[in-house]
Amino acid sequence: MMTDIGYFSVVVALIVSLYAVVLSVIGKKTGRRDLIASGQNGVLAVSGLLTIAAASLLYAFLSHNFQVEYVASYSSRNLPLLYTISAFYAGNNGSLLLWAWFLSLFSSLVVIQNRRQNREIMPYVISVLMITAFFFLSLLVFISNPFQKSLLVPPDGQGLNPLLQNPGMLVHPPTLYLGYVGFTVPFAFAIAALLTGQLGDTWIRSTRRWTLFSWFFLGIGNLLGSWWAYVELGWGGFWMWDPVESASFMPWLVGTAYLHSVMIQEKRGMLKVWNMVLIIITFALSIFGTFLTRSGVLSSVHTFAESPLLGYLFLGFIGVILLFSCVLLLIRLPLLRSRNELDSFLSRESTFLFNNLLLVGATFAVFWGTVFPIISEAVRGVKVTVGPPFFNQVTIPIFLALLLITGICPLIAWRRASRRNLTKNFLYPFVTGLVGGGLLFVLGIRNTTALISFTLSIFVTATILLEFIRGTKARREMTGEGGIKAFLSLVWKNKRRYGGYIVHLGIIFIFVGVTGSVFKVEKVATLVKGESLTIKDYTLRYNGLSRYPTQNRYVIAATLSVYKEGKKIGILTPRKNFYEGQDQPTTEVAVRSTLKEDLFVILAGYEGEKATFKAIINPLMVWMWIGGYVLSLGGVIILWPDRKRIQKTEDRGQRKSGI
Repeated sequence: MMTDIGYFSVVVALIVSLYAVVLSVIGKKTGRRDLIASGQNGVLAVSGLLTIAAASLLYAFLSHNFQVEYVASYSSRNLPLLYTISAFYAGNNGSLLLWAWFLSLFSSLVVIQNRRQNREIMPYVISVLMITAFFFLSLLVFISNPFQKSLLVPPDGQGLNPLLQNPGMLVHPPTLYLGYVGFTVPFAFAIAALLTGQLGDTWIRSTRRWTLFSWFFLGIGNLLGSWWAYVELGWGGFWMWDPVESASFMPWLVGTAYLHSVMIQEKRGMLKVWNMVLIIITFALSIFGTFLTRSGVLSSVHTFAESPLLGYLFLGFIGVILLFSCVLLLIRLPLLRSRNELDSFLSRESTFLFNNLLLVGATFAVFWGTVFPIISEAVRGVKVTVGPPFFNQVTIPIFLALLLITGICPLIAWRRASRRNLTKNFLYPFVTGLVGGGLLFVLGIRNTTALISFTLSIFVTATILLEFIRGTKARREMTGEGGIKAFLSLVWKNKRRYGGYIVHLGIIFIFVGVTGSVFKVEKVATLVKGESLTIKDYTLRYNGLSRYPTQNRYVIAATLSVYKEGKKIGILTPRKNFYEGQDQPTTEVAVRSTLKEDLFVILAGYEGEKATFKAIINPLMVWMWIGGYVLSLGGVIILWPDRKRIQKTEDRGQRKSGI
């Protein structure tokens, strides 16, 4: 019964989404506010209907309704509760419903936020949002119905892919979808601005937080995916340049460029065309990432391996997006002229521009490496694989240049930087970076890439700390507050600026963690009980195997005592997990983390009581995860609502509405 209600809700939502599009456009063309209001109510109705559909599918999982094919394919009776819930989005059908549901919720929030403002462009904003919803709902109704029933009801389901039974997978897919779906909102406002000719920066200001929200969650989703790969896949790394990894990375890169570029438009009225292009590409790449996981054109642990039909439909949708957007952009080019020009090469505007070019260049390189196997197979009939060496060789210099600009940008002046400004702002960070790099060289770091990366990281950290010190000092002199209070007030009253600096600091920590992988050490050894494996200054003594069942798997665990310089420092227990109905076991690694390095141990195999281990030293790995926490802190600060800003926006909206 509940599944019938769920499917009926999706069908009605499909009809209502089209209704919202038609009524909004007609209302805009005829000037009838009642039709526009009806279209907005349609958005709210779609949100309610899809909430019912999502609840119905979740209930089917929780009640083990295996008559529903999707439930039977991705869950079982012995699956733990949290993984039963996450099975909702473990496959194509449920993840499409999640995509559409998130979009409907975001669309409703947009309608509520703009009930008294942006009235001229809102009908078109609603139209773009609901056209996108209509596309996904069409897939759910006609191709990927998550409520499809089977004639025969199996006694139990097939269970969830063991690789997905990891805490990281509870939040990794939803955070990615929040990012993917969130970029629909600024895209919708951009298209609405083009359609109405209102091409100032109002649409940018109205979607700033939506863009930050989307960028933030897409970045966190990528980091969570890296953590999952690190602890679950058992190969000792966190990023393989898998096509689907790259697909989620690309919109984040272009979104980063867009976030920096719109600052120039807000400040100087420049780069209007460029900003339109960036948000169009960001949204298209978000859909492209969804296409890659469902098209069946590649094989990956991240894909749903669906039929090519879905792939063709997604490609068609992307083509329509790009064609319509480009035509509209060409028509509006005369209205997108910049009010100002770049005054000097030595200015903050120029650093933002270089930042943009590098980010887009990195995106193009990643895109080319990702699609080249598909192109080669289509043209020559042979799929040529592009591996990590290509991506690393092309992107590492770009990312190092981006790191340098991250340090330069905050300290250089708008319009034109004077020699005095450059000397005052860069002397201490520059000297700190050189001294730090020299010290690292003396300590034995000879790898050129690593030395440059660490030196630039020190330089950028120094520039950020200098900004905090100067700002805190100025506030103390102005208000007489104590140091800690002045610092906290500085950040809280300037959330966008100093939250951004904290985000930059988090990215530096991530750079440090990634750079540490250059010094990775590996060793493989087969041991019998009582024997030891030595790697660097660690000694691992094998104590034997243990075997035991859990709720939904059978575990074989090895126990290793870890010694450093002759002193016991802990126990590690790498495991193999055997799941019912699965031919191959999964690997559960054991990790001992310190600020200096990770000791990463894999149970590679066993025979009787003899076991083979792969031990890896991953230097500075924990700094990547620390960087994620710092980046999250900065993102939360930036996104935190400002009461004065909210009140000012509402007052402005009321004045425009004559209230």
